[in-house]
Amino acid sequence: MLAVVVLVGAQWGDEGKGKVTDFLAARADIVVRYQGGNNAGHTVVVGEEEFKLHLIPSGILHADKTCVIANGVVIDPAVLVAEIEELQRRGVKMARLLISERAHLILPYHRLQDAAEENRKENGRIGTTGRGIGPAYMDKAARTGIRMVDLLDAGTLCRRLAENVAFKNSLFGRVYGTEGVSLEELHRACLQYAEKLGRYVTDTGVVLHQAISEGKNVLFEGAQGTLLDIDHGTYPFVTSSNPTAGAACVGAGVGPRVINTVMGIAKAYTTRVGGGPFPTELHDGLGEEIRTRGREFGTTTGRPRRCGWFDAVIARYAVRINGLDYLCITKLDVLTGIPVLKICRAYRHQGEEIADFPASLRMLGECEPVYEELPGWQEEISGARRVEDLPENARRYIARLSELAGAPVAMIGVGTRREQTIVCHSVF
Repeated sequence: MLAVVVLVGAQWGDEGKGKVTDFLAARADIVVRYQGGNNAGHTVVVGEEEFKLHLIPSGILHADKTCVIANGVVIDPAVLVAEIEELQRRGVKMARLLISERAHLILPYHRLQDAAEENRKENGRIGTTGRGIGPAYMDKAARTGIRMVDLLDAGTLCRRLAENVAFKNSLFGRVYGTEGVSLEELHRACLQYAEKLGRYVTDTGVVLHQAISEGKNVLFEGAQGTLLDIDHGTYPFVTSSNPTAGAACVGAGVGPRVINTVMGIAKAYTTRVGGGPFPTELHDGLGEEIRTRGREFGTTTGRPRRCGWFDAVIARYAVRINGLDYLCITKLDVLTGIPVLKICRAYRHQGEEIADFPASLRMLGECEPVYEELPGWQEEISGARRVEDLPENARRYIARLSELAGAPVAMIGVGTRREQTIVCHSVF
Protein backbone atom coordinates (compact mmCIF):
# COMPACT_ATOMS: atom_id res chain seq x y z
CA MET A 1 0.00 0.00 0.00
CA LEU A 2 1.22 3.50 -0.84
CA ALA A 3 2.76 5.27 2.12
CA VAL A 4 3.97 8.87 2.07
CA VAL A 5 5.47 9.70 5.45
CA VAL A 6 6.79 13.01 6.78
CA LEU A 7 9.32 13.00 9.63
CA VAL A 8 9.71 16.20 11.62
CA GLY A 9 11.58 17.28 14.71
CA ALA A 10 9.17 17.82 17.61
CA GLN A 11 11.57 19.89 19.74
CA TRP A 12 14.44 22.30 18.96
CA GLY A 13 16.12 19.98 16.48
CA ASP A 14 18.84 17.39 17.12
CA GLU A 15 16.19 14.81 18.08
CA GLY A 16 17.80 11.91 16.19
CA LYS A 17 15.98 12.29 12.87
CA GLY A 18 19.00 10.94 10.99
CA LYS A 19 18.88 7.56 12.68
CA VAL A 20 15.09 7.32 12.33
CA THR A 21 15.24 8.28 8.65
CA ASP A 22 17.95 5.72 8.05
CA PHE A 23 15.91 3.05 9.86
CA LEU A 24 12.67 3.79 7.97
CA ALA A 25 14.50 4.14 4.65
CA ALA A 26 14.87 0.36 4.59
CA ARG A 27 11.16 0.18 3.63
CA ALA A 28 10.96 3.38 1.56
CA ASP A 29 11.66 3.72 -2.14
CA ILE A 30 12.53 7.41 -2.09
CA VAL A 31 13.89 9.61 0.70
CA VAL A 32 13.45 13.38 0.34
CA ARG A 33 15.09 16.27 2.18
CA TYR A 34 12.68 19.21 1.83
CA GLN A 35 14.12 22.28 3.64
CA GLY A 36 17.09 23.80 5.43
CA GLY A 37 20.72 23.64 4.47
CA ASN A 38 24.03 22.43 5.80
CA ASN A 39 23.27 24.09 9.14
CA ALA A 40 21.64 20.75 9.94
CA GLY A 41 23.50 17.53 10.57
CA HIS A 42 22.32 13.95 10.89
CA THR A 43 24.52 11.31 12.48
CA VAL A 44 23.88 7.71 11.42
CA VAL A 45 25.67 4.64 12.80
CA VAL A 46 25.87 1.60 10.51
CA GLY A 47 27.69 -1.33 12.06
CA GLU A 48 30.95 0.09 13.37
CA GLU A 49 30.88 3.11 11.04
CA GLU A 50 29.53 6.57 11.85
CA PHE A 51 28.36 8.86 9.06
CA LYS A 52 27.72 12.58 9.48
CA LEU A 53 25.37 13.90 6.80
CA HIS A 54 24.55 17.55 6.22
CA LEU A 55 22.71 17.89 2.89
CA ILE A 56 22.30 14.39 1.51
CA PRO A 57 19.28 12.46 2.87
CA SER A 58 20.08 9.70 5.35
CA GLY A 59 18.64 7.12 2.96
CA ILE A 60 21.82 7.36 0.86
CA LEU A 61 23.35 4.67 3.09
CA HIS A 62 20.90 2.19 1.52
CA ALA A 63 22.24 1.43 -1.96
CA ASP A 64 18.84 0.82 -3.57
CA LYS A 65 17.10 4.02 -2.41
CA THR A 66 16.57 7.15 -4.49
CA CYS A 67 17.56 10.22 -2.48
CA VAL A 68 16.24 13.67 -3.35
CA ILE A 69 17.51 17.09 -2.29
CA ALA A 70 14.34 19.03 -3.05
CA ASN A 71 13.63 22.63 -4.03
CA GLY A 72 13.10 23.85 -0.47
CA VAL A 73 16.71 23.15 0.48
CA VAL A 74 19.41 25.81 0.13
CA ILE A 75 22.58 24.17 -1.16
CA ASP A 76 26.17 25.23 -0.60
CA PRO A 77 27.74 23.58 -3.67
CA ALA A 78 31.18 23.46 -2.06
CA VAL A 79 29.77 21.56 0.92
CA LEU A 80 27.70 19.24 -1.25
CA VAL A 81 30.63 18.37 -3.51
CA ALA A 82 32.80 17.63 -0.47
CA GLU A 83 30.04 15.50 1.11
CA ILE A 84 29.56 13.50 -2.08
CA GLU A 85 33.29 12.90 -2.46
CA GLU A 86 33.69 11.85 1.19
CA LEU A 87 30.82 9.38 0.97
CA GLN A 88 32.19 7.98 -2.29
CA ARG A 89 35.59 7.57 -0.67
CA ARG A 90 33.88 5.44 1.99
CA GLY A 91 32.17 3.28 -0.61
CA VAL A 92 28.71 4.90 -0.68
CA LYS A 93 27.18 4.98 -4.17
CA MET A 94 25.74 8.25 -5.50
CA ALA A 95 24.03 6.92 -8.63
CA ARG A 96 20.55 7.41 -7.13
CA LEU A 97 21.07 10.95 -5.81
CA LEU A 98 18.85 13.63 -7.37
CA ILE A 99 19.02 17.41 -6.84
CA SER A 100 16.15 19.77 -7.63
CA GLU A 101 16.89 22.25 -10.39
CA ARG A 102 14.81 24.76 -8.39
CA ALA A 103 16.93 24.57 -5.22
CA HIS A 104 18.72 27.82 -4.34
CA LEU A 105 22.46 28.11 -3.81
CA ILE A 106 24.47 29.30 -0.84
CA LEU A 107 27.52 31.17 -2.11
CA PRO A 108 30.56 32.66 -0.29
CA TYR A 109 28.95 36.08 0.02
CA HIS A 110 26.08 34.50 1.96
CA ARG A 111 28.50 33.06 4.51
CA LEU A 112 30.28 36.42 4.82
CA GLN A 113 26.98 38.23 5.29
CA ASP A 114 25.86 35.71 7.91
CA ALA A 115 29.01 36.25 9.98
CA ALA A 116 28.98 40.04 9.54
CA GLU A 117 25.34 40.33 10.60
CA GLU A 118 25.84 38.15 13.68
CA ASN A 119 28.96 40.12 14.69
CA ARG A 120 27.04 43.38 14.30
CA LYS A 121 24.65 42.40 17.11
CA GLU A 122 26.21 43.11 20.47
CA ASN A 123 23.10 41.82 22.21
CA GLY A 124 20.52 39.27 21.15
CA ARG A 125 22.73 37.17 18.91
CA ILE A 126 20.76 34.35 17.36
CA GLY A 127 23.62 31.86 17.54
CA THR A 128 23.55 30.94 13.85
CA THR A 129 25.90 28.32 12.48
CA GLY A 130 27.45 30.92 10.18
CA ARG A 131 26.78 28.72 7.15
CA GLY A 132 24.97 31.42 5.16
CA ILE A 133 21.53 29.84 5.44
CA GLY A 134 19.61 32.98 6.45
CA PRO A 135 21.14 35.27 3.80
CA ALA A 136 20.46 32.64 1.12
CA TYR A 137 16.78 32.49 2.08
CA MET A 138 16.76 36.31 2.20
CA ASP A 139 17.95 36.42 -1.40
CA LYS A 140 15.40 33.79 -2.36
CA ALA A 141 12.59 35.95 -0.93
CA ALA A 142 14.09 39.07 -2.52
CA ARG A 143 14.12 37.28 -5.90
CA THR A 144 17.86 37.74 -6.32
CA GLY A 145 18.84 34.15 -5.54
CA ILE A 146 20.70 31.84 -7.88
CA ARG A 147 19.19 28.40 -8.37
CA MET A 148 20.74 25.10 -9.34
CA VAL A 149 19.26 25.46 -12.84
CA ASP A 150 21.08 28.80 -13.17
CA LEU A 151 24.35 27.17 -12.15
CA LEU A 152 24.09 24.97 -15.23
CA ASP A 153 23.33 27.88 -17.59
CA ALA A 154 26.65 29.63 -18.24
CA GLY A 155 25.13 32.86 -19.56
CA THR A 156 22.58 33.24 -16.78
CA LEU A 157 25.17 32.32 -14.17
CA CYS A 158 27.65 34.96 -15.37
CA ARG A 159 25.02 37.70 -15.40
CA ARG A 160 23.46 36.86 -12.03
CA LEU A 161 26.82 36.50 -10.31
CA ALA A 162 27.97 39.87 -11.60
CA GLU A 163 24.81 41.59 -10.35
CA ASN A 164 24.88 39.92 -6.95
CA VAL A 165 28.60 40.33 -6.28
CA ALA A 166 28.44 44.04 -7.13
CA PHE A 167 25.59 44.55 -4.66
CA LYS A 168 27.02 42.35 -1.92
CA ASN A 169 30.48 43.91 -2.11
CA SER A 170 28.92 47.35 -1.79
CA LEU A 171 26.99 46.10 1.23
CA PHE A 172 30.10 44.64 2.86
CA GLY A 173 32.10 47.82 2.36
CA ARG A 174 29.49 50.44 3.24
CA VAL A 175 27.48 48.67 5.94
CA TYR A 176 29.69 46.05 7.52
CA GLY A 177 33.12 47.54 6.81
CA THR A 178 34.49 44.22 5.60
CA GLU A 179 36.08 42.83 2.44
CA GLY A 180 33.88 41.35 -0.25
CA VAL A 181 34.40 38.48 -2.69
CA SER A 182 36.19 38.16 -6.01
CA LEU A 183 33.77 37.80 -8.91
CA GLU A 184 36.40 36.07 -11.05
CA GLU A 185 37.25 33.49 -8.39
CA LEU A 186 33.60 32.83 -7.57
CA HIS A 187 32.67 32.43 -11.22
CA ARG A 188 35.52 29.97 -11.76
CA ALA A 189 34.48 27.95 -8.70
CA CYS A 190 30.83 27.86 -9.82
CA LEU A 191 31.79 26.46 -13.20
CA GLN A 192 33.62 23.66 -11.39
CA TYR A 193 30.60 22.99 -9.19
CA ALA A 194 28.37 22.85 -12.27
CA GLU A 195 30.65 20.25 -13.83
CA LYS A 196 30.59 18.06 -10.71
CA LEU A 197 26.91 18.41 -9.78
CA GLY A 198 25.21 18.69 -13.16
CA ARG A 199 24.71 14.94 -13.52
CA TYR A 200 22.46 14.87 -10.43
CA VAL A 201 20.22 17.85 -11.29
CA THR A 202 16.69 17.28 -12.55
CA ASP A 203 13.06 18.28 -12.05
CA THR A 204 12.59 16.32 -8.83
CA GLY A 205 8.93 17.35 -8.57
CA VAL A 206 8.21 15.28 -11.68
CA VAL A 207 10.16 12.35 -10.24
CA LEU A 208 8.19 12.45 -6.99
CA HIS A 209 4.84 12.80 -8.76
CA GLN A 210 5.62 9.76 -10.89
CA ALA A 211 6.77 7.71 -7.90
CA ILE A 212 3.66 8.51 -5.87
CA SER A 213 1.45 7.76 -8.89
CA GLU A 214 3.11 4.34 -9.11
CA GLY A 215 2.38 3.61 -5.43
CA LYS A 216 5.93 3.82 -4.15
CA ASN A 217 6.80 4.53 -0.53
CA VAL A 218 8.17 8.03 -0.03
CA LEU A 219 9.81 9.35 3.12
CA PHE A 220 10.16 13.12 3.65
CA GLU A 221 12.97 14.13 5.98
CA GLY A 222 12.88 17.49 7.72
CA ALA A 223 15.86 19.27 9.24
CA GLN A 224 15.92 21.17 12.56
CA GLY A 225 12.71 21.06 14.62
CA THR A 226 9.29 22.58 15.24
CA LEU A 227 10.56 25.11 17.79
CA LEU A 228 13.04 26.40 15.19
CA ASP A 229 10.36 27.00 12.54
CA ILE A 230 10.50 30.60 11.32
CA ASP A 231 6.72 30.98 11.71
CA HIS A 232 5.95 28.75 14.67
CA GLY A 233 9.21 28.57 16.60
CA THR A 234 10.80 30.70 19.31
CA TYR A 235 11.25 33.67 16.98
CA PRO A 236 13.78 35.25 16.46
CA PHE A 237 15.82 32.32 17.82
CA VAL A 238 14.80 30.17 14.87
CA THR A 239 16.11 28.91 11.56
CA SER A 240 15.25 30.60 8.25
CA SER A 241 12.91 27.95 6.87
CA ASN A 242 9.88 25.89 7.91
CA PRO A 243 10.89 22.53 9.42
CA THR A 244 7.24 21.77 10.19
CA ALA A 245 5.26 19.16 8.27
CA GLY A 246 3.34 21.57 6.06
CA ALA A 247 6.58 22.65 4.42
CA ALA A 248 7.13 19.17 3.00
CA CYS A 249 4.57 19.94 0.29
CA VAL A 250 5.98 23.33 -0.67
CA GLY A 251 9.58 22.23 -0.23
CA ALA A 252 9.24 19.20 -2.48
CA GLY A 253 6.51 20.16 -4.92
CA VAL A 254 3.77 17.72 -3.92
CA GLY A 255 0.16 18.25 -2.90
CA PRO A 256 -0.95 17.81 0.74
CA ARG A 257 -3.44 15.08 -0.06
CA VAL A 258 -0.67 12.59 -0.90
CA ILE A 259 0.69 12.54 2.67
CA ASN A 260 -0.56 9.60 4.74
CA THR A 261 1.38 9.88 7.99
CA VAL A 262 3.27 12.51 9.96
CA MET A 263 5.63 11.38 12.71
CA GLY A 264 7.41 13.65 15.16
CA ILE A 265 10.80 12.80 16.62
CA ALA A 266 11.44 13.78 20.25
CA LYS A 267 14.18 12.88 22.68
CA ALA A 268 13.23 11.37 26.01
CA TYR A 269 14.55 14.67 27.39
CA THR A 270 14.95 18.10 25.73
CA THR A 271 17.93 19.90 24.19
CA ARG A 272 18.53 23.07 22.26
CA VAL A 273 21.48 24.93 20.72
CA GLY A 274 22.01 28.67 20.61
CA GLY A 275 20.21 31.45 22.42
CA GLY A 276 16.65 31.82 23.63
CA PRO A 277 14.56 30.75 26.63
CA PHE A 278 14.50 27.08 27.64
CA PRO A 279 12.11 26.48 30.56
CA THR A 280 13.24 22.97 31.53
CA GLU A 281 16.98 23.56 31.13
CA LEU A 282 19.19 21.90 33.75
CA HIS A 283 22.04 24.08 34.98
CA ASP A 284 23.52 21.51 37.35
CA GLY A 285 25.66 18.41 37.20
CA LEU A 286 22.75 16.30 35.95
CA GLY A 287 22.45 18.47 32.85
CA GLU A 288 26.15 17.95 32.19
CA GLU A 289 25.78 14.21 32.81
CA ILE A 290 22.96 13.95 30.26
CA ARG A 291 25.03 15.95 27.77
CA THR A 292 27.96 13.58 28.18
CA ARG A 293 25.88 10.39 28.09
CA GLY A 294 23.86 11.52 25.10
CA ARG A 295 26.89 12.94 23.24
CA GLU A 296 24.99 16.17 22.96
CA PHE A 297 27.29 18.11 20.68
CA GLY A 298 26.23 19.52 17.32
CA THR A 299 26.88 17.32 14.27
CA THR A 300 27.60 20.40 12.16
CA THR A 301 29.21 22.79 14.64
CA GLY A 302 30.36 20.64 17.56
CA ARG A 303 28.69 23.11 19.92
CA PRO A 304 27.51 21.67 23.27
CA ARG A 305 23.74 21.41 23.49
CA ARG A 306 21.78 22.75 26.41
CA CYS A 307 19.99 19.87 28.17
CA GLY A 308 16.82 19.67 30.26
CA TRP A 309 13.84 17.56 31.23
CA PHE A 310 11.16 16.48 28.73
CA ASP A 311 8.79 19.36 28.02
CA ALA A 312 5.26 18.13 27.31
CA VAL A 313 4.07 21.68 26.58
CA ILE A 314 6.42 21.72 23.61
CA ALA A 315 5.39 18.21 22.62
CA ARG A 316 1.68 19.09 22.60
CA TYR A 317 2.46 22.17 20.52
CA ALA A 318 4.40 20.07 18.01
CA VAL A 319 1.54 17.56 17.79
CA ARG A 320 -0.90 20.37 17.02
CA ILE A 321 1.24 22.37 14.60
CA ASN A 322 2.35 19.36 12.57
CA GLY A 323 -0.77 17.23 12.88
CA LEU A 324 1.37 14.41 14.26
CA ASP A 325 -0.07 10.94 13.96
CA TYR A 326 2.73 9.41 16.02
CA LEU A 327 5.75 10.21 18.13
CA CYS A 328 9.12 8.52 18.04
CA ILE A 329 10.96 8.82 21.36
CA THR A 330 14.74 8.64 20.97
CA LYS A 331 17.63 8.25 23.41
CA LEU A 332 15.59 6.62 26.16
CA ASP A 333 18.76 4.75 27.16
CA VAL A 334 20.44 8.03 28.17
CA LEU A 335 18.09 8.29 31.17
CA THR A 336 19.02 4.87 32.57
CA GLY A 337 20.28 5.10 36.13
CA ILE A 338 18.69 8.44 37.01
CA PRO A 339 16.65 7.72 40.18
CA VAL A 340 13.87 10.26 39.62
CA LEU A 341 12.73 11.59 36.25
CA LYS A 342 10.82 14.82 35.79
CA ILE A 343 8.32 15.73 33.07
CA CYS A 344 7.13 19.29 32.53
CA ARG A 345 3.36 18.98 32.11
CA ALA A 346 2.59 22.74 32.12
CA TYR A 347 4.11 26.18 32.76
CA ARG A 348 3.42 28.60 35.56
CA HIS A 349 3.44 32.29 34.62
CA GLN A 350 2.81 34.98 37.22
CA GLY A 351 1.04 32.49 39.43
CA GLU A 352 -1.20 31.12 36.67
CA GLU A 353 -0.78 27.64 35.21
CA ILE A 354 -0.76 27.52 31.40
CA ALA A 355 -0.86 24.45 29.18
CA ASP A 356 -0.21 26.04 25.77
CA PHE A 357 3.09 27.24 24.36
CA PRO A 358 3.28 31.08 24.35
CA ALA A 359 4.37 33.16 21.35
CA SER A 360 6.00 35.87 23.49
CA LEU A 361 9.64 35.16 24.28
CA ARG A 362 9.43 37.53 27.24
CA MET A 363 6.56 35.48 28.63
CA LEU A 364 8.32 32.19 27.87
CA GLY A 365 11.42 33.42 29.66
CA GLU A 366 9.30 34.16 32.73
CA CYS A 367 7.63 30.74 32.72
CA GLU A 368 8.47 28.18 35.36
CA PRO A 369 8.01 24.47 34.56
CA VAL A 370 5.36 22.56 36.46
CA TYR A 371 6.86 19.13 36.97
CA GLU A 372 5.58 15.73 37.83
CA GLU A 373 7.99 13.02 38.94
CA LEU A 374 8.27 9.38 37.92
CA PRO A 375 10.66 6.74 39.26
CA GLY A 376 13.56 5.90 36.99
CA TRP A 377 15.07 2.50 36.20
CA GLN A 378 18.48 0.95 36.75
CA GLU A 379 18.32 -1.87 34.21
CA GLU A 380 20.30 -1.67 30.98
CA ILE A 381 17.85 -1.21 28.06
CA SER A 382 20.12 -0.93 25.00
CA GLY A 383 19.38 -4.55 24.12
CA ALA A 384 15.59 -4.17 24.24
CA ARG A 385 13.84 -4.86 20.94
CA ARG A 386 10.23 -4.99 22.12
CA VAL A 387 8.28 -2.77 24.49
CA GLU A 388 7.91 -5.81 26.73
CA ASP A 389 11.70 -5.94 27.08
CA LEU A 390 11.77 -2.55 28.80
CA PRO A 391 11.65 -2.22 32.59
CA GLU A 392 8.23 -1.37 33.99
CA ASN A 393 9.33 2.14 34.97
CA ALA A 394 10.64 2.82 31.45
CA ARG A 395 7.30 1.69 29.99
CA ARG A 396 5.44 3.93 32.45
CA TYR A 397 7.64 6.86 31.48
CA ILE A 398 6.96 6.39 27.75
CA ALA A 399 3.24 5.97 28.38
CA ARG A 400 3.11 9.21 30.35
CA LEU A 401 5.02 11.14 27.67
CA SER A 402 2.52 9.88 25.11
CA GLU A 403 -0.44 10.79 27.30
CA LEU A 404 0.78 14.32 28.01
CA ALA A 405 1.79 14.96 24.39
CA GLY A 406 -1.48 13.65 22.98
CA ALA A 407 -0.05 11.24 20.41
CA PRO A 408 0.73 7.52 20.43
CA VAL A 409 4.37 6.37 20.33
CA ALA A 410 5.28 4.41 17.21
CA MET A 411 9.02 3.96 17.80
CA ILE A 412 11.48 4.06 20.71
CA GLY A 413 15.24 4.51 20.36
CA VAL A 414 17.44 2.71 22.92
CA GLY A 415 20.83 3.32 21.31
CA THR A 416 22.61 4.81 18.31
CA ARG A 417 22.62 1.74 16.06
CA ARG A 418 19.95 0.84 13.53
CA GLU A 419 18.95 -2.30 15.39
CA GLN A 420 18.57 -0.46 18.70
CA THR A 421 15.03 0.53 17.78
CA ILE A 422 11.73 -0.67 19.19
CA VAL A 423 8.84 -0.53 16.72
CA CYS A 424 5.43 -0.18 18.36
CA HIS A 425 3.57 0.65 15.15
CA SER A 426 4.83 0.39 11.57
CA VAL A 427 4.32 3.45 9.34
CA PHE A 428 5.42 1.59 6.19
